[in-house]
Amino acid sequence: MSNAEAVIDAVHLTKHYGRRRGIEDVAFTVQRGEIFGFLGPNGAGKTTTIRAVLGLVHPHHGRVTIFGHPASEIDRSRLGFVPGELSLYERMTGAQLLDYLAALTRRPPLRRAALLERFALSRQDLLRPIRHYSRGMKQKVGVVQALQHDPELLVLDEPAEGLDPLMQQEFYELLGELRAEGRTVFISSHLLWEVERICDRVAIIRDGLLVTTERIDTLRQRSARRVDVQFAQANDATAFRPPEGVTVERVEGVRLTLRVPAERTAAVLDALAGRQVADLVWELPSLEEIFLAYYRRDPDAR
Repeated sequence: MSNAEAVIDAVHLTKHYGRRRGIEDVAFTVQRGEIFGFLGPNGAGKTTTIRAVLGLVHPHHGRVTIFGHPASEIDRSRLGFVPGELSLYERMTGAQLLDYLAALTRRPPLRRAALLERFALSRQDLLRPIRHYSRGMKQKVGVVQALQHDPELLVLDEPAEGLDPLMQQEFYELLGELRAEGRTVFISSHLLWEVERICDRVAIIRDGLLVTTERIDTLRQRSARRVDVQFAQANDATAFRPPEGVTVERVEGVRLTLRVPAERTAAVLDALAGRQVADLVWELPSLEEIFLAYYRRDPDAR
């Protein structure tokens, strides 16, 4: 996809907090109609990047455009935002808050009724002051306010925090439906399974530096995979000598576990040829394994 199709285009974003680095030289694009995951542990720079993208903090270097316009000039009604640290007007009722925020967007809350039903927020719930809401109910209201005016771009910072598993399921299904409608989603998370489940592409940030940006399926194909081999006899497992670049992780009786780089697949199959193999399981790496590889401190991790 070309940059002409980019909904978000971030170039060389750098933000320092005194002597402490926030983010440095962060660059990525988010294309129309995709769910883009921004992945990293707490403190890696995810929220700083989001604030720079939304124009809530000013980077020391770099720029961001949204829909081809500088972030500071974009029509905010085209955006929906769920912050990582959700803070609501607790003296308002849920209904008052949703009406107030809808008025700020200057767009009718076309999706509100369907969202309230989907996230099990009743009329009685909305008539109560928000200070009486549980954390999960507050998070549901945060999601509804971000989506009720049918925005073209959703920016979500840890949006599933506080939702119970059933509501998380509803939320992820909703994001898939929005993608099918051509909406764009930028979602920051430290939950690896969350990103793996819903995202088309993912960027991994580490200590304020962007490590990689790639499709999840491509990341898996490029990463080492685990191979479990069951031989007919135990001495075949202990006698096996792996090809160069392949690591033996465990030998247990007749079972042998290997860590195989993608480019050494054929070499492993050649090494196993002619041996009595009772079972062979070839596992693609999970996103968690890929993520941990990028976060190892040894220089070969990258």
